[in-house]
Amino acid sequence: MDLTDPVVGILLAGGRSSRMGGGDKCLRPLAGRPILAHIIERLKPQVCDMIINANGDVARFASFGLPVVADSVAGYAGPLAGVHAGLQWVRANRPDIRYAVTIAADTPFFPSDLVQRFLAELAHHPTLLVARSEEGVHPVVGLWPVTLAGDLEDSLKEGMRKVGSFTEEHGAVEVSFPPVKVGGRPIDPFFNINRPEDLAEAEALVKEHCP
Repeated sequence: MDLTDPVVGILLAGGRSSRMGGGDKCLRPLAGRPILAHIIERLKPQVCDMIINANGDVARFASFGLPVVADSVAGYAGPLAGVHAGLQWVRANRPDIRYAVTIAADTPFFPSDLVQRFLAELAHHPTLLVARSEEGVHPVVGLWPVTLAGDLEDSLKEGMRKVGSFTEEHGAVEVSFPPVKVGGRPIDPFFNINRPEDLAEAEALVKEHCP
């Protein structure tokens, strides 16, 4: 596997954000900018293209200048439907691309070498890859062969909704990532902002990192 193999980034922003009080939590401010802006900035050097998966009015994401792709599965089907929508977009718009990386749009501290490490692992395990940290497996963060779009569609039609169930069923290989340092402190690289207190913690970390 060529470590320069182009990869499309799929930013999963379709969550209901119920623990954050509703709305688009990825648009909430972190250090003066939307959380999503931090995600885009971190992922941009690692991929050849990016898309946002979200439902509803696309105008709210206009300032980011990226394609917004809605779920093709009716009703709220969770992040697995978002992965499916992203892979469908890649297959239709970038047929030259073989892999896409998925990132939850509430994980602002993911590794700056995430894609490179995934691609390196493909040399040994040319299959679906998912991230693991000391806190466990993070199936929403993964490197997906675009050829899985059809299997994903079939699974969704059969009622599957959990990303972890799909990745386990397809023998995904786990790639381990060590803690990252933010503000001089080691934290889980896939720290995600689910609740107001998580956002407050992320804000404190960023301020410590860039006082």
